[in-house]
Amino acid sequence: MTLSRFNPFKKKTNINVVSLRGVIGDMGRFSKGLTIENTTPILEKAFTSKKPKVVVIQINSPGGSPVQSELIYNKIRLLAEKNKVKVITIAEDVAASGGYMLMCAGDKLLANKSSIVGSIGVISASFGFKDLIEKLGVKRRIFTAGENKSFLDPFVDVQDKDVEKLIKVQVSIFENFKALVLKNRKEKIDADKVCNGEFWTGEQGISLGLVDSNETLTTYLDNKYGKSCRIRNIESKKSFLKGIFSSRIHSADGVSGLVETLYEEAHWSRYGR
Repeated sequence: MTLSRFNPFKKKTNINVVSLRGVIGDMGRFSKGLTIENTTPILEKAFTSKKPKVVVIQINSPGGSPVQSELIYNKIRLLAEKNKVKVITIAEDVAASGGYMLMCAGDKLLANKSSIVGSIGVISASFGFKDLIEKLGVKRRIFTAGENKSFLDPFVDVQDKDVEKLIKVQVSIFENFKALVLKNRKEKIDADKVCNGEFWTGEQGISLGLVDSNETLTTYLDNKYGKSCRIRNIESKKSFLKGIFSSRIHSADGVSGLVETLYEEAHWSRYGR
């Protein structure tokens, strides 16, 4: 008689799943982006609740603040090493720029074939209003202590020295971003091909080494752990009263809310969303 391979007493593999969605950085009073402050509680819960063997981090972000991106990345790696937990990161619609930095916190990187990944670079954008205020008859008055305090003033012509300074800052941030990506993907990517600000689909990302698989999370977990895994979704608690007051404040200050919404949409629209 052949015994069944199914063992009801076999210990289950606990897998916790957490989602990080939105622009990275503090977006203002009404639209809270992903920051180290608001992601730490849910990340700590994901890495400790029920002693998981694996933590899955679903990412849907067009990027944002390079500082907050790196802080969250470091927090994920610290928790993974402290708790001896493997990390799977998976791109949803978009995991680009700072969102891709978060992807690199994973030991295994998954993405849908149509996900947008990459955009390893730094961008800075602004507007110039010099001609507009002249037409309106507005006189610009600014007083500083420190010759570079009015750096890139939008109401005057762009100064070459300001542009040179900005480029130096961007290069410094970019090199840090590139080093972090290479720490995770050094053996899999050609830095000259992918560290140039360009973005690709998840399907293209396979051959470029940006992601490891286009499998769905369910398929990957089934192939890796079979029926022996127990999957739990970890969610942050939301205060009912906080939600009510937040919506009322948002309605009372529509202009500020609109500006924050437009700022957030500008991040997403770069990747076709």
